[in-house]
Amino acid sequence: MRIPIVNENDEIIGYQERDDRNKTNISRVSALWLTDEAGNVLLAQRAFNKGHHPGKWGPAVAGTVEEGETYEQNIIKEAEEEIGLAGVKFTMSVKIRRSSIHEYFCQWFTAVVPHDYPFVKREGEVENIKWFSKDELIQFVKEKPELCLEGLKQNIEFYLNL
Repeated sequence: MRIPIVNENDEIIGYQERDDRNKTNISRVSALWLTDEAGNVLLAQRAFNKGHHPGKWGPAVAGTVEEGETYEQNIIKEAEEEIGLAGVKFTMSVKIRRSSIHEYFCQWFTAVVPHDYPFVKREGEVENIKWFSKDELIQFVKEKPELCLEGLKQNIEFYLNL
């Protein structure tokens, strides 16, 4: 899969195979902050067979933008592929420049869905999905940071206005 490589202004400067990029190449990622009508937050646990961050908890949906995709097209595709979420209107939120095992821009989207939405987790992508109340989420990240993706605490602080 080829992915866009961008500069510090998030302008495409080329394309590379996803597995061939080096640590300094900046790519694009989309992520979804998903809540229910009561303000509970849906997190997803990455599948244990993932090459990067296996078994870690993070946003409900996230994915690397591929060649020919926009951030919005990517999050719509990833939401359906990873947790079976379709037909929901996503609102564009903040874009954040991040550094971890790779350099990337993360374009966040938000949405509200019913608590009883019939999610379907995709084998090999998502190990588990779970609703967390605000208090449960804060406690989980505080007590078990080793189980969370890097940056999850900052996302929680931003979206929960802490």
